Amino acid sequence: MKKHDQDFMKRQNRLTVFEIIKNQQPISRASIAKQTGMSPTTVSRIVGELTEQGYLLDSDQVSSGLGRKSTLIAMVDASVLSVGVELDRSLMNVGIVDLQGKLLCGRQYPRIPDESVDKTLDRVNEAIEQLTQQHVIDRTRIVGIGVGLPGIVNNEEGIVVFSVQLGWKNVALAKRLKELTGFEIAVDNELKVRALAEHLKGAAVGSVRTALLGFGQGVGSAMILEGEIYRGVMNSAGEIGHTTVDPNGMMCECGKAGCLQTYINISSLLSEANRIRPIRTIEELFEAKDAGEHWAVHLIERALMYMAITINNVVCMYNPDSVILSGELVDKFPDIYEAVEKLYLSRFTWEPLRGSFSIHRSMLNENGVVIGSGLLSQNRFFALD
Repeated sequence: MKKHDQDFMKRQNRLTVFEIIKNQQPISRASIAKQTGMSPTTVSRIVGELTEQGYLLDSDQVSSGLGRKSTLIAMVDASVLSVGVELDRSLMNVGIVDLQGKLLCGRQYPRIPDESVDKTLDRVNEAIEQLTQQHVIDRTRIVGIGVGLPGIVNNEEGIVVFSVQLGWKNVALAKRLKELTGFEIAVDNELKVRALAEHLKGAAVGSVRTALLGFGQGVGSAMILEGEIYRGVMNSAGEIGHTTVDPNGMMCECGKAGCLQTYINISSLLSEANRIRPIRTIEELFEAKDAGEHWAVHLIERALMYMAITINNVVCMYNPDSVILSGELVDKFPDIYEAVEKLYLSRFTWEPLRGSFSIHRSMLNENGVVIGSGLLSQNRFFALD
């Protein structure tokens, strides 16, 4: 038991040192020791190991100020790479991410909504092969694959418990993708990995309590509380799209009536639009709205109203200091963000909480899930190493 505790502490110390260097580089060994309370000998040993493994290097810079000058340490950004994958109803997004969360290369692919699990995973494997060959990526530097997708995910076991958008239930995704690719696999809910990316590299940097909301093929949220993603018992915290707003309302694809997302998500908007005239895409619906067709104006304005109501409900429940709007609707139509912020929030935000939070658009846009999935894979690698 004592040896187990010692091994755990060594891994934690290693991860702590690595994260400090990653986030504060270039930095001296003395500064790391001061921040962590570790002895200079321990810090030097860990830095030596990470340098020997090719993760770190001594930079050309030296520390300033009085006293003995010391060489600063920096990351070798390409020393560790990971694959980030986003799976959604009608798209697949695959990219290679470096240690700083930079997307080195990536590509989006169309996906058939009822595509089988095996077919999707085969295409993920093919996409990784194409990217590594076309961009001359050293596969030995890839430490794993992270996958973000909509629905309830057992992130510890890598099992997709239930995804309405993909039509998957109890899919052992991590096991099957590892057998196919040979890489270690991390799987999580798409908004949780997007929140991780925004927290580390985007609009939530410096925030203590952040609510990220996604509006697109579905409606959902993710919470970062005190720097940690709030998961709940089943990792399903934030599934606000399936909260009931009208028990006599429209049928949701989950099989329940009156879910919040039936008033906002893309498939529901298109379904209602087609009761008036054929509308194939969300872009066509917005064109009809911009042309002044009253039925289209009504559908979009109602969706904006429910977006504002969603923000108010989340703010009332979690009292965040910042709210980030993300997802296909916000990414494709920036006017949505401005309309919700300027026209609707003042009507629906509970008065005592007005001004208590800032509201932002996602800084990472359509690459947020890929970057977050890649960073999730890296975090898993360094935690276990």
